[in-house]
Amino acid sequence: MGSPTGRSSRTIDRSALTALVPVAALVPFWLLAMAVFWLPLHFVFGVPYWIVPVAWLALGMLLFVPAAQVALLSPLLGARTPTDDELAVISPIWRDLAARANQPQYRYVIRVIDSDELNAFACGGHLLIVTSFAIDELTARELSGVLAHELSHHLGLHTAALTVGHWLSLPVLMLARFGFYLQNVARAATDSFVSHSAALTALGRVAAGVLTAVSWVFLAALYASDALANVVGQGSEYEADRRAVRMGYGRSLVDALRAVIRLGGGERAVGWKARLASTHPPARTRVARIEAMMRHPSN
Repeated sequence: MGSPTGRSSRTIDRSALTALVPVAALVPFWLLAMAVFWLPLHFVFGVPYWIVPVAWLALGMLLFVPAAQVALLSPLLGARTPTDDELAVISPIWRDLAARANQPQYRYVIRVIDSDELNAFACGGHLLIVTSFAIDELTARELSGVLAHELSHHLGLHTAALTVGHWLSLPVLMLARFGFYLQNVARAATDSFVSHSAALTALGRVAAGVLTAVSWVFLAALYASDALANVVGQGSEYEADRRAVRMGYGRSLVDALRAVIRLGGGERAVGWKARLASTHPPARTRVARIEAMMRHPSN
């Protein structure tokens, strides 16, 4: 795996800051969604508006508590505790990786998703998720490179903004879905009960149209925020690769990426829609960059 070029620690890098851009773009729509939830509370209990968004943010802070992350995010993602056989593979890799990163082993938790895809990701600030296929198919050397890359996301605080963004998007998504549901109810009620009246039919269709438009506004905000997050998130992949190289896992990561390529993954997205939906740069581009970093470590 090569010798590490230096100890690592949790530091805010450029990608962690740029990841705040899609969160900032979502904030106005989140505040509007909070206003919709606030209105009934205000009319019934006289609750001031500021309490609702502050309470939502305070509740979201639980996602940064390690125990809460494991308890809430693991079942949400369909992740499980590694089996004994999987631990036999992961434990020695993780012990070496934590030592190289100058991190206590207990600070982060590794969970497994049963999948036939070669994949892994970091989330929540303390969780590293890896697929069962990756554990079964990758060599220990390749798997160490993958885990070093995912740990580097945590060390660069890349997942913090992503966690906040997902939490803010929940009420926006709820309102979008509820709006579409009410639109269907209004359309069905119009067709069933007031079709005999031209005026009421027109009113029902206007209500359905308004609900559809409002729902699409919220949904479009989510799509735009996700696309923006994917664009800026590709920079965090390069930053995580760079940190993994500095920890001495560059060659291991290259081997893992070449395994991805052999299995037909990591291809360059074709077309602007595909590029907006892509969360990772092409694997071949990452390999070329990592090898350049290893040749010129001071750059």
